[in-house]
Amino acid sequence: MLDSLLHAAPTLRRVADNPTYELQVIYTQINRDAQNQPHFTEHRYHINPQQYFNPASLVKLPVAALALEKLNALKIPRQTIMATGAAYRCQTPVPFAAPADSDRWATPANYIKRMLLVSDNTAYNRLYEFLGQRPLNDRLAQLGYPDARITRRFAPCDTAANRRTNPITFLTLQRDTVYRQPALTNPQPYASPLGRVTKGRAYYSGSRLVRQPYDFTTANFLALPDVTDLLRRLLFPESLPPLQRLNLTPGDYAFLRRYLHATPHESGFTLYRKPSYFDAYKKYLYYGRRPHALADPSLHIYNIVGMSHGFLADVAYFADQANQSEFLLSAVLYVNADGIINDGTYEYDSIGLPFLAQLGQQVRAYEARRVRSFHPVMTEFFLFDPIR
Repeated sequence: MLDSLLHAAPTLRRVADNPTYELQVIYTQINRDAQNQPHFTEHRYHINPQQYFNPASLVKLPVAALALEKLNALKIPRQTIMATGAAYRCQTPVPFAAPADSDRWATPANYIKRMLLVSDNTAYNRLYEFLGQRPLNDRLAQLGYPDARITRRFAPCDTAANRRTNPITFLTLQRDTVYRQPALTNPQPYASPLGRVTKGRAYYSGSRLVRQPYDFTTANFLALPDVTDLLRRLLFPESLPPLQRLNLTPGDYAFLRRYLHATPHESGFTLYRKPSYFDAYKKYLYYGRRPHALADPSLHIYNIVGMSHGFLADVAYFADQANQSEFLLSAVLYVNADGIINDGTYEYDSIGLPFLAQLGQQVRAYEARRVRSFHPVMTEFFLFDPIR
């Protein structure tokens, strides 16, 4: 099925038939029963858990979810002000501050909003530090993702520095301490589940061209099936037995759902009112990140994206109100024709983003005409009250 969809248009065919793009796709059909319970059928194209791709900002999805889990365990509301200290090299502090605009407060809620709305890297760093490298990866293994590796900040820190995370204090507006977390160290470095991983024929280190492959061995790793499964867990928690669900409240699920869906403008988040944060900013699988793309008000997309080192990925759930259909679609491809990492010359705009847009449109069109025994009732994906 996926093979036929990927050969239905020239834009898709030229990527699907060229192994240099290292394309991987997961298309999940969703069929509801008479009780409106969802049942999932996966179709995979060239999925290879041993083929490395840099997940880039895809790692923000598990970090956001696990940060909410930890806050629940500590009984700390997600709107609590979070002050970050510095105790080791490559650590940066965020001191206590309560600006007039609450959207600018350093809180886990605002960090998650920034990560999900515009893929903010600094916000990710703060929550990576709150979780700690070892507890973060241990929890991913408990959830069934033993090969996941989230071991780096989005900052030029070496492996030893990334194993150390900052001291953190949660405070009230009156500066009373709610919780204090000391600086943490992971004493045991993580090994790559894939062994040594290199890509490309050369890379830039600053302004210097190094004529050898770039080493991704200690980089973050998150396989496409794992992040697809996690998105499904977060959007459809009732489809899992209680013991397999994350330790999140109904409010947490609604919060994540709201900001996985919202565009920067419609979120009401004051930091993202500028025109540079256009509505298709991170909706690659349908709009292709085109600044002037007009959003279809009947199509609701919940997603997380990644773009780095020539790798381009989007993991999304589509709730199509106009056609009464729904599906999950995940894809990653590699667009680096010159084989040089960190030169800023990647074919995102000419190949990668047009491919993802066409793929999402093709699957939506197929889903619109696919026969279902029962039409889905997707009310929770169409109602969006403001959620702090």
